[in-house]
Amino acid sequence: MQAIQFTAPKEIAIIDLPEPLTPGPGEALVRTHRMGICGTDLSCYLGKFPFFAYPRTPGHELGLEVVAVADDVSNVKPGDKCSLEPYVNDPSTPTSQKGSQNCCPGVQVIGVHNNGGLRKGVFAVPARKLHPGNDLSYDQLALVETLAIGYHAVQRGTPQPGETVLVIGAGPIGLACLEFLKLMEVKTVVMDMVQSRLDFCQKNLGIHHAIQFKPDDSHLAELEKITDGQLADVIIDATGSPKSMSTCFNYAAFTGRVVYVGITTSDLTFPHATVFHRREITLMASRNAMPEDFDKIIQLIRDGKINTDLWITHRIAFAEVPTEFDKFTDPTLGAIKAIIEVN
Repeated sequence: MQAIQFTAPKEIAIIDLPEPLTPGPGEALVRTHRMGICGTDLSCYLGKFPFFAYPRTPGHELGLEVVAVADDVSNVKPGDKCSLEPYVNDPSTPTSQKGSQNCCPGVQVIGVHNNGGLRKGVFAVPARKLHPGNDLSYDQLALVETLAIGYHAVQRGTPQPGETVLVIGAGPIGLACLEFLKLMEVKTVVMDMVQSRLDFCQKNLGIHHAIQFKPDDSHLAELEKITDGQLADVIIDATGSPKSMSTCFNYAAFTGRVVYVGITTSDLTFPHATVFHRREITLMASRNAMPEDFDKIIQLIRDGKINTDLWITHRIAFAEVPTEFDKFTDPTLGAIKAIIEVN
């Protein structure tokens, strides 16, 4: 079968991969209909993602069709439309057994640690990682993983009614966080360097408070005004920028919580005694998402609580990937979510 392969940084080829004939125990054979392009895919393409090695077929934000299942599989059946939870954990580890499958020490992300779903034919996945949504479109199912990353980050911050939550970075993961915060009884603030992204949040997501980051730090005064000088109870940094991740503590209220959902390979430094210690701030990481997050999001889409039509701004066909993929690395393109139509 044909598959897309990242062969080296900024190099893409269409190759042939073998196609499995039957699923193994606990497996399902699936066919990709839609793949979402995310920041991880772009970083892998550019050679900047820490867990990616060449050559590899990407694709972890997937809208899939189940083609066949092993005899011991009961959660899905042939013909089901599914979203993929791409984080393949070892159920026997203490981390998985205490309910943290998302950060099992040996977790392998499909499309990052091993070959993903950007291919024409069928391939095998653990059936337990499939989440049916037969009344959703393949476009919608391909968006669930991005939304799940944001949902898990919000859950890590545990916003309480009446609190102020600041999301830094209005890219896809930041937008995913905002989708769930707008359903909560909190004051939501979004901060970004790009005004057009803030305009999108205000117009399409109903986020009233939007702050453009300024090099002279005048944006801090805006946050103080919005919060009556109290700053943010919860900060979710979705930038992956070492500078932002090192300075975001300045926006935190006393006893505030900071959640890193963006990823950087750089070492971080931040003011300890004067800010972090003095305000007794809590710092948390947010990695991947939980199995139940996928089912929750599918139901929210089904109930009309999340308008997925706003998300998809660009489309390309499978055959166009070698020539068209690079353009999505340009932030001036204004892509919120690009979808690859695979089958």
